[in-house]
Amino acid sequence: MLIGFSGGSCSGKTTLAKAVLQISGPATLLAFDDYYRDLSHMAPSERAAVNYDHPDALDVELFIAHMDDLAAGNSVKVPKYDMATHTRPGGNYQLDPAPLVIVDGILLMAVEECRERLDLKVFVDAPREVRLARRLVRDVEERGRDPHSVEEQFMTSVEPMHQSLVLPSSKYADLKFEHPFDPAAAAQIVVKEVNAT
Repeated sequence: MLIGFSGGSCSGKTTLAKAVLQISGPATLLAFDDYYRDLSHMAPSERAAVNYDHPDALDVELFIAHMDDLAAGNSVKVPKYDMATHTRPGGNYQLDPAPLVIVDGILLMAVEECRERLDLKVFVDAPREVRLARRLVRDVEERGRDPHSVEEQFMTSVEPMHQSLVLPSSKYADLKFEHPFDPAAAAQIVVKEVNAT
């Protein structure tokens, strides 16, 4: 069974997905973020100008193939991606199948081919100011970005794509959670739904 978690950047969807992973029994987590295209052929200044919040920035074909492989009970080799440099430095890691495959991605439900493969769809959202504040902390601490570039990216691509692609895809969700919510309690609701499906 494939269960998808989608929603705005830094809305809490990955936190909820991991909370479900902890209490759901045998499960594995497939992240759309690992499938960004390798931009090592581009200069750093060119990479900075790419819209990473549009499906074109992702290797959707490989991601779909891996969704299908996991659904069929086969292991996959997930590429290692470096968010700080927007490159695949080489290598991959093996992701083994499980009765429950938790799929996590901002654009997961905006891409029809991904959406139609999900048995259960969960959408998580938070107000713009909450998402921006969380993203500032994450990108500065974890990805080595400066606050100005984080804010600029948010204004020029993250929020416009949220309004045009991510938020409209919430209409496909079976379950929705809005900020603020308790991840542990929400995870219980999701698992209950999974068991009922």
